[in-house]
Parts: sequence; structure tokens; C-alpha cells
Amino acid sequence: MNFLKRAGLSLWARKGRTLVMLATFLVMSAMVLGGVLIDDATARAGEQAKRKIGADVTLDMDMDALTGGGGGLQAPQISADIVDKIGASPLVESYNYDSFNGVELTGGSKIVGKSMDPSRPNFTLAMGVLDSRLMPDFASGKWKLLAGKPLTAADKDRDAVLVEERLAKKNNLEPGDKIRLGPNDPGSKGTAEFTLRGIYRDPSDKPDPEYMQFPADRLIMPSHALSRLNGEQGGSTRLGGATFKLKDPATFGAFRSWARKQAGSALDGFELGINDKALQQMTGPMSSVSSSATVAMWLIGVAGAAVLALLVTLAVKQRHKEYGVLLAMGEKKGKVIAQQAVEIVAVAALAIGLSCLIAEPLTQSAGNALVSGEAAAERKKINSWTPPPPGRTGVDQGLDPNDQPVEGADPIDEITVRLDTGALSTIAGTGLGIALLATAIPAASVLRLNPKTILTKGK
Repeated sequence: MNFLKRAGLSLWARKGRTLVMLATFLVMSAMVLGGVLIDDATARAGEQAKRKIGADVTLDMDMDALTGGGGGLQAPQISADIVDKIGASPLVESYNYDSFNGVELTGGSKIVGKSMDPSRPNFTLAMGVLDSRLMPDFASGKWKLLAGKPLTAADKDRDAVLVEERLAKKNNLEPGDKIRLGPNDPGSKGTAEFTLRGIYRDPSDKPDPEYMQFPADRLIMPSHALSRLNGEQGGSTRLGGATFKLKDPATFGAFRSWARKQAGSALDGFELGINDKALQQMTGPMSSVSSSATVAMWLIGVAGAAVLALLVTLAVKQRHKEYGVLLAMGEKKGKVIAQQAVEIVAVAALAIGLSCLIAEPLTQSAGNALVSGEAAAERKKINSWTPPPPGRTGVDQGLDPNDQPVEGADPIDEITVRLDTGALSTIAGTGLGIALLATAIPAASVLRLNPKTILTKGK
């Protein structure tokens, strides 16, 4: 009789054992497939988060070098010309300046909140940029331009300014109006006339924790204009940092090498870092779930192979007489082993097919439950963070400024499970591999069978 036909008859005749093997393989297949689906879903969500955040590289002060170099807490500065050289890299899509300085509203204009300098009632801070659209709060949608136009690289050498809507209302300002500003140094008498380029909205009404500046009084202007207003020496605009948006996050290493080559010692006191903090904050819950799912998948796979090997080994011992008769009739041992493999592979194929029907909806529910639970714990951690006391950086109090959560980078609390050809091929290969592995040890016992001994002694 054909060994394939014998395999089918054997499975049908031993329905109880077949069902036990099917149930074991079904549970194992569903769990392994669930792990594969969760891993794929979290990977896709991570890529989507990366595309959403973008590849922003920040040039910022190196806090370790600043606090450990023995030079006090003097913040380093870098020339805008050097930043322009770095930003000329073909790897860079766009870049922005980062600077700030004090300014004073003159000519009858009034600030909305309380002045940072009691002796100068209209003193506030201005932020220097190259392109206001690239500022994180504008890019994330937290700040919105209500009227006029944003500041761009075309305004680099112009005396232009953006003001918050509350400051504009208090002074009856509209885009195109003129506003006169004075420098940070109260001893300097020179002022400059700026053109109001646009009016934006900042929903915050809480003073800045470090400088206690009311958000409505913040001005945004080109860094070069801010530098000219404050009469910086040498005619070179000095910046506190910059942001570079890369075309591809994978080129960060090459970009860092380019920046060091262009800037040389000008980068002393600075560090280049890609915005992985926001990405980690968003994908942290998924990473934890993915790691757990991967570990569980391997454990279940190994345990399933062990259980199946045990079941097949017991089945072989129970079928010694059957195999002895077959061997005595001239059947080759290879075909007896092949019959075993066909039986378990047939059960495995059926279990894998059934697992594909049930794994996707079950994994979707279980995956979302796990991710949402991790995301809730992460949000609780984010919401419990408290900034340093007003006027303090927190460095001298043992606080790490990098612990501050990134706004707009909410932890991802759901994933989309999708059963694709990749997952199918993975579970099919894994399942069939386990099935064949489970027949390896019993196959060795079949090779040692002696039909004469089995038929005469019964073993």
C-alpha cells in the first residue's frame, strides 16, 4: 500500500491522537503567528512615526562638556556662516538657526505681560531664526500663523518680525505695520524699525519657566536682524544652535562627519543629535510589547517542538508492531519514516491554515490591549514630570534637562495588524520546520527497529 495512503488511514483511525496533535499545533501556530504579526505591526508603526517626526538633527550645547570642562556654565556659540556651510550638505533638506536675545519695544508700544527687567517696562525676549516654518512649534501645529507671511530665508537680511496675536491686539498692529525695537543693552541708544511680517497664535498663557517671559510678548525675527539690533562685534551673527532636516535619517552618520569637517573646532562645546528622543517617546510602548512578543514566540516554538516530539515518540512506541509488520513485508525504513513525516506535516498544514483564520483578529485585540496599557503607563510618566523652579536650569540641582518630555510626541497606543505574505511564509516555514524537527528523534528509533525482534518478542 502507498505510504501516503497509509498516512491518511492512520490519521483517521487514530482520531483522538490526531486531534491532540492538531490542538497542540494550532495553539503553537497561533501564538507564533501572533508574535510575528505584533512584531511586523510595531515595526510599521515605528516607520510611520519616523516619517511623521522626520529626521531633524539638532546642533545644541553639549551639557556634559559644559558642566565637566571646568569653564562654568557659559553657553557656547557658533557663527551663522559655519552653520550655512554645514547646511550646504547635499544630505540636508532644510535647516534653521537658533538664537535669542533681549529687545525692548519703543515708540509707544507696550508688552502684554510683566517685564523681565523692572527698570525697563517693555523689555522682552526675541527668538532669532532663518525660517520660522521650521520651528518645532510651528511645524507641529501648536503655533499657527493667523495673518501675514512666515519668515523665510528670503528675509535673512531684512528687519522683519512676527508677533503673537495678543501683543498685536494691544498695540493695534497689522501685517505691514512698523514697530520700533531697542537692543538688549540699556546703555545703547540706537533703535531699529522692523516691519511686521505676520501675526501668530501661541495657545500657552504660562510664563516661560526659565526666563519668566509671558508667551504673548515673544518676538520672532531673522537671526541676522537680531544680531544687528544688538550690535554684535565683527558683523558675524552668533547662534546658540541650529536644526538640520535630513533627507534620510539613515545618513546621520555621514552628515555628522560632514559637519565636523566643515566646522572643525567651531563645534567644540556642541553636540549633534538626531531627534530620537521624540521617536523613543512615541514608540517606547511598542518596543516593550514587541520584545515580549518575540521572546514569547521563541519560547512557544521551542516548547511546541518538544511537546510534538514527545507525542510522536510515544506514538512510535505504540506502533512498534505495525512498523514491524511493514518492515517484515519488505517496506523500506525510509518509507516508514516518510509516513511519520507526512502524518505530522498534514496536521501541521491544517493547524497553520486554521491559525491564519483566527490569529489576525485575536492578535489585533491582544496587541492593542498590550500597547495601550504600556502607552498609559508612559503618559503617566510624562504627565508626572515637573520642570525646574522658575529661573533655574535644574543642572545645579541634579536634574537632567533631557528628561523633559517632547511635546507633540504622544506615545502610540494602537497598532494595525496585517496578515501579509511575509507573515504567512514565516509561520509556514517555522511550522513545517518544527514538524520535521519533531520527527527527527522518532525517526532515529525507527532506524533501529528489528522486525524479527518486534514480531517475536513484541518490542
